[in-house]
Amino acid sequence: MMGNRRLIVPPVSLPVLIIMGLIFIIAFVFFSGAVMAAFEKLGIPPEVAYSLFLLALFGSFINIPVAEETSYEPVLKVREVRFFGIPYPVPVFDWEERKVIIAVNVGGAIVPVSVALYEILRMIYQGNWGLLFNALLAVLIAALFSHAVARPVRGLGIAMPFFLPPIIAIALGWLLGGSNPNAIAYISGTLGVLIGADLMNWNRIKRLGAPMVSIGGAGTFDGIFLAGIIAVLLV
Repeated sequence: MMGNRRLIVPPVSLPVLIIMGLIFIIAFVFFSGAVMAAFEKLGIPPEVAYSLFLLALFGSFINIPVAEETSYEPVLKVREVRFFGIPYPVPVFDWEERKVIIAVNVGGAIVPVSVALYEILRMIYQGNWGLLFNALLAVLIAALFSHAVARPVRGLGIAMPFFLPPIIAIALGWLLGGSNPNAIAYISGTLGVLIGADLMNWNRIKRLGAPMVSIGGAGTFDGIFLAGIIAVLLV
Protein backbone atom coordinates (compact mmCIF):
# COMPACT_ATOMS: atom_id res chain seq x y z
CA MET A 1 0.00 0.00 0.00
CA MET A 2 2.79 2.43 0.90
CA GLY A 3 4.51 1.83 -2.45
CA ASN A 4 1.42 2.96 -4.37
CA ARG A 5 1.15 6.32 -2.63
CA ARG A 6 1.92 9.44 -4.64
CA LEU A 7 3.24 12.67 -3.25
CA ILE A 8 1.10 15.56 -4.44
CA VAL A 9 2.71 18.99 -4.08
CA PRO A 10 0.07 21.72 -3.92
CA PRO A 11 0.62 24.84 -6.04
CA VAL A 12 2.06 27.90 -4.34
CA SER A 13 -0.74 30.03 -2.97
CA LEU A 14 -1.24 33.68 -3.91
CA PRO A 15 -0.22 35.08 -0.48
CA VAL A 16 3.08 33.15 -0.66
CA LEU A 17 3.75 34.52 -4.14
CA ILE A 18 3.03 38.06 -2.93
CA ILE A 19 5.39 37.65 0.04
CA MET A 20 8.12 36.25 -2.20
CA GLY A 21 7.66 39.14 -4.60
CA LEU A 22 7.88 41.69 -1.78
CA ILE A 23 11.03 40.07 -0.43
CA PHE A 24 12.60 40.20 -3.89
CA ILE A 25 11.68 43.88 -4.32
CA ILE A 26 13.02 44.81 -0.87
CA ALA A 27 16.26 42.92 -1.52
CA PHE A 28 16.63 44.57 -4.95
CA VAL A 29 16.05 48.06 -3.54
CA PHE A 30 18.45 47.46 -0.65
CA PHE A 31 21.18 46.03 -2.89
CA SER A 32 20.82 48.75 -5.54
CA GLY A 33 20.88 51.44 -2.86
CA ALA A 34 24.05 49.99 -1.33
CA VAL A 35 25.80 49.79 -4.71
CA MET A 36 24.80 53.33 -5.69
CA ALA A 37 25.88 54.67 -2.29
CA ALA A 38 29.28 53.04 -2.71
CA PHE A 39 29.74 54.45 -6.22
CA GLU A 40 28.67 57.92 -5.09
CA LYS A 41 31.23 57.80 -2.26
CA LEU A 42 33.80 57.22 -4.99
CA GLY A 43 32.71 60.48 -6.64
CA ILE A 44 30.62 58.92 -9.41
CA PRO A 45 27.45 60.86 -10.34
CA PRO A 46 24.13 59.18 -9.33
CA GLU A 47 22.92 58.60 -12.90
CA VAL A 48 26.22 56.97 -13.85
CA ALA A 49 26.20 54.95 -10.63
CA TYR A 50 22.73 53.56 -11.40
CA SER A 51 23.78 52.70 -14.95
CA LEU A 52 26.82 50.86 -13.61
CA PHE A 53 24.62 48.98 -11.16
CA LEU A 54 22.25 47.80 -13.92
CA LEU A 55 25.19 46.87 -16.14
CA ALA A 56 26.77 44.87 -13.32
CA LEU A 57 23.46 43.17 -12.49
CA PHE A 58 22.53 42.07 -15.99
CA GLY A 59 26.15 41.69 -17.06
CA SER A 60 26.63 38.97 -14.46
CA PHE A 61 24.85 36.66 -16.93
CA ILE A 62 27.23 37.52 -19.77
CA ASN A 63 30.62 35.83 -20.20
CA ILE A 64 32.97 36.93 -22.96
CA PRO A 65 35.42 34.18 -24.10
CA VAL A 66 39.00 35.46 -24.21
CA ALA A 67 41.17 32.33 -24.40
CA GLU A 68 41.14 28.57 -24.77
CA GLU A 69 43.47 26.22 -22.92
CA THR A 70 44.15 22.56 -23.68
CA SER A 71 45.20 19.99 -21.11
CA TYR A 72 45.70 16.22 -21.04
CA GLU A 73 44.41 14.24 -18.10
CA PRO A 74 44.73 10.56 -17.22
CA VAL A 75 41.44 8.69 -17.42
CA LEU A 76 40.49 5.15 -16.49
CA LYS A 77 38.83 3.17 -19.28
CA VAL A 78 37.59 -0.38 -19.54
CA ARG A 79 38.79 -2.44 -22.48
CA GLU A 80 37.45 -5.85 -23.41
CA VAL A 81 39.99 -8.66 -23.75
CA ARG A 82 39.00 -12.11 -25.00
CA PHE A 83 40.65 -15.26 -23.71
CA PHE A 84 39.56 -18.54 -25.34
CA GLY A 85 36.52 -16.69 -26.65
CA ILE A 86 35.48 -15.43 -23.21
CA PRO A 87 35.37 -11.58 -22.85
CA TYR A 88 37.05 -10.07 -19.78
CA PRO A 89 36.85 -6.37 -18.84
CA VAL A 90 40.33 -4.98 -18.19
CA PRO A 91 40.87 -1.47 -16.77
CA VAL A 92 43.49 0.57 -18.59
CA PHE A 93 44.82 4.09 -18.19
CA ASP A 94 44.69 6.47 -21.12
CA TRP A 95 45.15 10.19 -21.77
CA GLU A 96 42.24 12.38 -22.74
CA GLU A 97 42.37 15.87 -24.21
CA ARG A 98 40.29 18.53 -22.47
CA LYS A 99 39.62 22.06 -23.68
CA VAL A 100 38.81 24.84 -21.24
CA ILE A 101 37.29 28.11 -22.41
CA ILE A 102 38.36 31.06 -20.26
CA ALA A 103 35.86 33.90 -20.24
CA VAL A 104 35.50 37.29 -18.55
CA ASN A 105 32.25 38.06 -16.75
CA VAL A 106 30.87 41.50 -17.62
CA GLY A 107 29.20 42.22 -14.29
CA GLY A 108 31.71 40.52 -12.05
CA ALA A 109 34.94 41.68 -13.68
CA ILE A 110 34.65 44.29 -16.43
CA VAL A 111 32.40 46.72 -14.54
CA PRO A 112 34.32 46.79 -11.22
CA VAL A 113 37.70 46.84 -12.96
CA SER A 114 36.54 49.79 -15.10
CA VAL A 115 35.57 51.72 -11.96
CA ALA A 116 38.91 50.88 -10.31
CA LEU A 117 40.85 52.02 -13.40
CA TYR A 118 38.79 55.22 -13.45
CA GLU A 119 39.87 55.96 -9.89
CA ILE A 120 43.53 55.29 -10.77
CA LEU A 121 43.37 57.55 -13.84
CA ARG A 122 41.79 60.29 -11.74
CA MET A 123 44.71 60.07 -9.30
CA ILE A 124 47.13 60.42 -12.22
CA TYR A 125 45.16 63.35 -13.67
CA GLN A 126 45.15 65.13 -10.30
CA GLY A 127 48.84 64.44 -9.81
CA ASN A 128 48.22 62.66 -6.52
CA TRP A 129 51.28 60.44 -6.81
CA GLY A 130 51.47 59.54 -3.14
CA LEU A 131 47.93 58.19 -3.13
CA LEU A 132 48.63 56.39 -6.41
CA PHE A 133 51.66 54.67 -4.87
CA ASN A 134 49.53 53.62 -1.89
CA ALA A 135 46.86 52.28 -4.26
CA LEU A 136 49.38 50.14 -6.14
CA LEU A 137 50.87 48.92 -2.86
CA ALA A 138 47.38 48.06 -1.59
CA VAL A 139 46.65 46.10 -4.79
CA LEU A 140 49.89 44.14 -4.34
CA ILE A 141 49.06 43.26 -0.73
CA ALA A 142 45.46 42.34 -1.56
CA ALA A 143 46.60 40.22 -4.52
CA LEU A 144 49.05 38.22 -2.40
CA PHE A 145 46.41 37.74 0.30
CA SER A 146 43.76 36.68 -2.24
CA HIS A 147 46.17 34.25 -3.86
CA ALA A 148 46.88 32.69 -0.48
CA VAL A 149 43.20 32.07 0.37
CA ALA A 150 41.83 31.25 -3.12
CA ARG A 151 41.33 27.57 -3.85
CA PRO A 152 40.73 25.84 -7.19
CA VAL A 153 37.44 23.91 -7.19
CA ARG A 154 37.39 21.10 -9.73
CA GLY A 155 34.56 21.45 -12.19
CA LEU A 156 33.85 25.05 -11.17
CA GLY A 157 36.82 27.42 -11.11
CA ILE A 158 38.67 29.51 -8.57
CA ALA A 159 36.71 30.14 -5.37
CA MET A 160 37.47 32.04 -2.19
CA PRO A 161 35.68 32.88 1.07
CA PHE A 162 33.22 35.72 0.65
CA PHE A 163 34.07 37.69 3.77
CA LEU A 164 37.88 37.81 3.54
CA PRO A 165 38.43 40.20 0.56
CA PRO A 166 36.27 43.00 2.04
CA ILE A 167 38.08 42.71 5.39
CA ILE A 168 41.53 43.11 3.84
CA ALA A 169 40.26 45.92 1.59
CA ILE A 170 38.83 47.80 4.59
CA ALA A 171 42.08 47.40 6.50
CA LEU A 172 44.09 48.67 3.51
CA GLY A 173 41.75 51.62 3.12
CA TRP A 174 42.31 52.60 6.74
CA LEU A 175 46.08 52.08 6.65
CA LEU A 176 46.95 53.42 3.19
CA GLY A 177 43.91 55.51 2.26
CA GLY A 178 45.17 58.87 3.43
CA SER A 179 42.84 61.52 2.04
CA ASN A 180 40.79 59.04 0.02
CA PRO A 181 40.35 55.72 1.88
CA ASN A 182 37.27 54.86 -0.20
CA ALA A 183 39.26 54.72 -3.43
CA ILE A 184 42.05 52.63 -1.88
CA ALA A 185 39.51 50.19 -0.41
CA TYR A 186 37.68 49.79 -3.72
CA ILE A 187 40.77 49.48 -5.89
CA SER A 188 42.42 46.91 -3.62
CA GLY A 189 39.16 45.01 -3.18
CA THR A 190 38.62 44.63 -6.92
CA LEU A 191 42.01 44.54 -8.63
CA GLY A 192 43.57 42.65 -5.73
CA VAL A 193 41.05 39.84 -5.96
CA LEU A 194 41.17 39.75 -9.77
CA ILE A 195 44.96 39.51 -9.87
CA GLY A 196 45.44 37.27 -6.86
CA ALA A 197 42.55 34.85 -7.24
CA ASP A 198 42.24 34.56 -11.02
CA LEU A 199 45.29 35.78 -12.90
CA MET A 200 47.86 34.32 -10.48
CA ASN A 201 46.06 30.96 -10.73
CA TRP A 202 45.98 30.96 -14.54
CA ASN A 203 48.08 27.78 -14.78
CA ARG A 204 45.66 25.92 -12.52
CA ILE A 205 42.58 26.88 -14.52
CA LYS A 206 43.16 24.41 -17.34
CA ARG A 207 43.45 21.54 -14.86
CA LEU A 208 40.10 22.16 -13.14
CA GLY A 209 38.12 19.92 -15.50
CA ALA A 210 35.48 22.59 -16.16
CA PRO A 211 34.38 23.24 -19.76
CA MET A 212 34.39 27.00 -19.08
CA VAL A 213 35.96 29.09 -16.32
CA SER A 214 34.65 32.63 -15.91
CA ILE A 215 36.88 35.34 -14.45
CA GLY A 216 34.64 37.34 -12.16
CA GLY A 217 31.88 34.79 -12.36
CA ALA A 218 30.94 31.76 -10.26
CA GLY A 219 32.97 31.76 -7.06
CA THR A 220 34.64 35.14 -7.61
CA PHE A 221 31.73 37.37 -8.55
CA ASP A 222 31.17 38.06 -4.87
CA GLY A 223 34.94 38.37 -4.42
CA ILE A 224 35.62 40.96 -7.12
CA PHE A 225 32.38 42.96 -7.31
CA LEU A 226 31.02 42.83 -3.78
CA ALA A 227 34.39 43.12 -2.04
CA GLY A 228 34.89 46.62 -3.37
CA ILE A 229 31.30 47.67 -2.66
CA ILE A 230 31.29 46.40 0.92
CA ALA A 231 34.73 47.82 1.62
CA VAL A 232 33.71 51.31 0.47
CA LEU A 233 30.53 51.26 2.54
CA LEU A 234 32.37 50.19 5.71
CA VAL A 235 35.46 52.40 5.45
